[in-house]
Amino acid sequence: MTRKLGWLLLVIAWSAMASASGHSGQVSGFVRNAQGVAQMGAAVEMSKLGSEDIFRAFTDTKGYFALPALAPGKYTVKVTAPSFLPSVTQNLALQSGARLVMNITLNTLFEAVTLLPERKKPSDDQDDWKWTLRSMANRPILRVVDGTPSLVSEAKTNDSSHGTVSFIAGPQSAGFGSSGDYGTSFNWEESMFSGGTFSFAGNVAGGEGGDPGGVVRAAYRHEMADGTSPEVSLVARRVTSPNFGFHSQTLQSIEATAANTTRLMQSLEVNYGAALQEIQFAGKETAFRPFASVAWHFTPNTVIEYRYATTVPNMRDLKGYDTAPADFSESDPRVTLLNGHGEVESASHHELAVSQRYGKNSIQVAIYADHITNTELLGLGNVSAMEGNALPDVFGGTFSYNGGTFSANGMRIVFERKLPHDVTATLDYAFGGVLDLDGENIAWSEVRNMLEEHRTHAITAKVTGTVPGSRTRWIASYRWMNGTAITPVDLFNTSPGQSDPFLNVFVRQPLPHSHLIPGKMEAVVDMRNLLAQGYIPVISPDGGTVYLVQSARSVRGGVSFTF
Repeated sequence: MTRKLGWLLLVIAWSAMASASGHSGQVSGFVRNAQGVAQMGAAVEMSKLGSEDIFRAFTDTKGYFALPALAPGKYTVKVTAPSFLPSVTQNLALQSGARLVMNITLNTLFEAVTLLPERKKPSDDQDDWKWTLRSMANRPILRVVDGTPSLVSEAKTNDSSHGTVSFIAGPQSAGFGSSGDYGTSFNWEESMFSGGTFSFAGNVAGGEGGDPGGVVRAAYRHEMADGTSPEVSLVARRVTSPNFGFHSQTLQSIEATAANTTRLMQSLEVNYGAALQEIQFAGKETAFRPFASVAWHFTPNTVIEYRYATTVPNMRDLKGYDTAPADFSESDPRVTLLNGHGEVESASHHELAVSQRYGKNSIQVAIYADHITNTELLGLGNVSAMEGNALPDVFGGTFSYNGGTFSANGMRIVFERKLPHDVTATLDYAFGGVLDLDGENIAWSEVRNMLEEHRTHAITAKVTGTVPGSRTRWIASYRWMNGTAITPVDLFNTSPGQSDPFLNVFVRQPLPHSHLIPGKMEAVVDMRNLLAQGYIPVISPDGGTVYLVQSARSVRGGVSFTF
C-alpha cells in the first residue's frame, strides 16, 4: 500500500511539473545597431505588469538573448547599451506556451531624431498617432510581420555631428523684429557624453532699411536611461530699430531656459520647464515664463492632456525649422511701445484636450482660456507720424502696436484624416474671443479706446503631403473667419489644425545632389496671406491710411544646405 501511494504522489508531481512547463513561454531575439552589427553585452529587462519581478539577460557575441520560463501575461521590454538610446516596448502579450522572437535595433540620438526626416512609406502608419501622443522621441513600435513580432527603430544617419545652413530672401513682414530682406540661419549639433546632444543655432539678417540683427542659441539635451530628457538652453537676441529719439534704439535680450520631459507610471507623461528673460529696450524688463503639459494615455488610442503656456506658438516646427530660430519675430520677447516706453507681452494659456484615434482618422476636442497683457498687434503702413506708439519693421513695412489687455476663452474641434499617397487632410473649427475695432476708418489716436473683445467662428482647411519621386514637401491652408478681427481665434493652437490666417502655401523641394557641394540641398518657398485679406483701415495722424491685420502678405524663398 505504501509503495502504491508513493508511485501515485510521484505521478502527480510529474504531471504538475509538466503542466507548468507546458504553460510557460519564452522571449528571445537579436540586438543590433542601425547598420545591422550585433551588440554584445546589451542588457535586456522584462517586467510583468502587476508584478515586481524583473527578468534580465545579456546578449552574447552574436547579439542573441533568451528569457525562458516566463509566465503568460503582458510584459514591458527594455533594452539598453552604452552609447545608445534605450528601446522600450510596452504591453507585449505572451500567450501560454508561446515563443516570441524580437529583432531590436538600437539608435544613437542622431539616428532617432533628424531635422528633415525621410518621407515615410505609405504602408507605414506608425506615425499616424504622433499628433496626439506627443510621446518620447525614441519610443519604438512593435510590428507584427508574418506572425513574428519585431521591435524596430528606423535609423537615418550614424554621424556624430551634422548641421544646416539656410539662405533666405524676402522680408517676413511680421512686425518689429521681423527678418530682413536677406538672412542666413544655421544649426549645428554634436553628440556628447553617450546620450547627450549639444546644439548651436542662430540667424543673422539685414537689408537696406536698417542695420543687421541676430539671434544665437546654445543648448544641451541629455537622454537618460529611464526616458527622462532634461534640457538647458541660452538664447541671445539683438535687433536694431530706427532712431525714434528715446534712450535705446536697440533691443537686446538674453534668455535662459531649463526643461525636462519624464514619465510617471506607464501612462503619464510630463513636460515642464521655465524661461528667465532679461530685456533691454527703452528701459529694462525681466520676465519669467513657466510652461508645462501633462498627457495621460488613457487607452492606446485615447490621450487626455492639460497644457499651460506663457508664449504664443509659431509654425516653425511644422515647416521644418525644428531647432534654428529662423525668424526674429518667432523668438521671444514680443515687444511694443506705449508712450515711448518699451512694454513686453505677458501671456497665460490653459488648455484641456481629449484626443482619440479611429484607424486613419484622429479627432481632438479642446477648451482653453487665455489672458494677455501688452498684447502685440500687427499693422501695415508708414508709422513715421506715430512716434512713441508703434514699433516699425523697417524691412517689410509692417509695425507692432500695443493692444492692451486681452482675455479670451473658447473651444476647438480638429479632425485629421490620412489619405493615400502620403497626403494628410485636416479640418479645424474654433470658436472663441478676438480683438476687433468698434467701427471703420477710425483715427489713430482713438484706436486703443475703440478696441473691443467679441467671440467669433473660424474654420481652417489644411492639406499636407509629399510628392512621390520628387520628394516635394508641401503645406497648403486656408483659415476663414465670419467677420473682422485683429487677432486670430485660438491664438495658442498647437494641434494639427494650426495654421496662419487666410491663404498660405509652403513648399520644400530637395534639389539634385552635386559632388561639388557635400550633403543635400533644398529650395524653400514660404507664402503667407496671398490674397491680402483681413486688412482693417485706420486713419494715421498725417491723413494717410495704415492697416491693422492678423497676417500681412509676404513671399519668401531661399536655399538650405544640410551636411
